[in-house]
Amino acid sequence: MTLTDRILNRTLLRRQHLLRRSELPVPRMCEHLVGLQAQDVTPPFIGLFSRTVDFDPAAVSVGLTERSLVRITLMRATIHLVTPPDALRIAPHVQPELEKIPFRRGFNGGAMVGLDPEEVRARGERALGAEPTPAAQLRLRAAAEYPDRDPGAVVQTWLYQLPVLQTPPRGLWRDNSRPTWSRVEPWLGEPLRPGYPLAELVLRYLYAFGPASTMDIQTWSRLVGIKEAVLRLGDRVRTYTDERGRTLYDPADAELADPDLPAPVRFLGWYDNVYLSHQDRRRIVPDGAAPPLRHMAAQVAPILVDGYLSGIYKIVTDRTRARLRISPLRAWTAAERAEVEEEGAALLAFLAPEREPAIELLSAGADLRA
Repeated sequence: MTLTDRILNRTLLRRQHLLRRSELPVPRMCEHLVGLQAQDVTPPFIGLFSRTVDFDPAAVSVGLTERSLVRITLMRATIHLVTPPDALRIAPHVQPELEKIPFRRGFNGGAMVGLDPEEVRARGERALGAEPTPAAQLRLRAAAEYPDRDPGAVVQTWLYQLPVLQTPPRGLWRDNSRPTWSRVEPWLGEPLRPGYPLAELVLRYLYAFGPASTMDIQTWSRLVGIKEAVLRLGDRVRTYTDERGRTLYDPADAELADPDLPAPVRFLGWYDNVYLSHQDRRRIVPDGAAPPLRHMAAQVAPILVDGYLSGIYKIVTDRTRARLRISPLRAWTAAERAEVEEEGAALLAFLAPEREPAIELLSAGADLRA
């Protein structure tokens, strides 16, 4: 069966709870999505606001404080908001690839080339110890251990070499504190679980992002052995073909969405996984163009209109106002403009209820920073 991009779009949106907000509690939503992108503090809150009925941001803050949620480096070497079981079982898959990064010549200009990785790791274990350690303190310890090396590069190396997570207060609602790091096992009081099958992780990806090709799964995970993992799933998956002739895999019991389903406007956080987790992004990005990642580094984020990335936005605040600046990526109908403004007003009320809201609908290509 051949699946059109429109079928793939509506299926992805439904599985991501972007067609209709869900009543899933935050931990279950995180598990279903195999984590929420949390490289910055605000995006997972926006992602949950756009996916969850009456989302209360305190649910994330309480989860992080009570350790029922954690912020940890996982897929694509980026921070994700996940449950402790997922931290413990996904980290062993990711860790071997993370550990290769610091000793490549391209890492910080070759700052760690020539050092023995095992010795660096041992010093990192001593530096991190068993208690959460602020990043500034880690830099001081790195400078003491390697006075002839860039302490920032040494700290980054330790954070790649060792399974670590960010502890509160960073990640709490509206708390953009500098990171404090802890090794995973002391913080969660449990050992890592290296026996979690890669095939099970792949199947979970398909429930949240499928149908998808092996290269889509590779793009999402940056893990090796994806083709073999898919084969091990056997009759637990079925196959389709997309409009470009690629083989797509999907859980055998998963349903496809009606391509004629309406898709409401949704504002997403910068780096949301929904548009970064496929090699072929045409199911959500028109023409498959790469999302504007350079803009997203400046906290510019996408807007979905009729299910596709059709605009970008940035929120600029001062002491009294919150300005939502919007730039369309295509011409919008009057109805689409009205829906964008309505959803944008709801987002402002969520993120900055104490400030006077202002929505500025700009021309395509306008500078959102002004």
